Amino acid sequence: MLNRLALSIADAKTMAAAARAEAEKNNWTVVIAIVDDGGHLMYLERADDTQKASSVVAVEKARTAIMFKRPSAAFEQAVAGGRVAVMSLPGTTTVEGGLPIVVDGQYVGAIGVSGVLSSQDGIVAKAGLDALTA
Repeated sequence: MLNRLALSIADAKTMAAAARAEAEKNNWTVVIAIVDDGGHLMYLERADDTQKASSVVAVEKARTAIMFKRPSAAFEQAVAGGRVAVMSLPGTTTVEGGLPIVVDGQYVGAIGVSGVLSSQDGIVAKAGLDALTA
């Protein structure tokens, strides 16, 4: 029998609230996206005055994190280190801000944030992830 964990909408909202609080604390306007273990959008929130393109970018950062089971920052670092070939991998968004959600060793989803500098997006995403895994 399979014992598979799943991310709930309540989990997604808990994460988004913590991420939003971090963004607001820093006066950053961002989009927060939560996807399930298949990369399907569960929750999206766009702060007022956030650039509209961030709605797509946040989802793609989250999808990168869950599909490759690693932070999207890993791809940004690879490109910065000269491995530009990773940019040709299907489904990669090569900027920080996407983090996989791992519970009891199982990948259950991911959070993606976009709207400010990618390093700041990463801070906001981590705040959301920490709210669930704390």
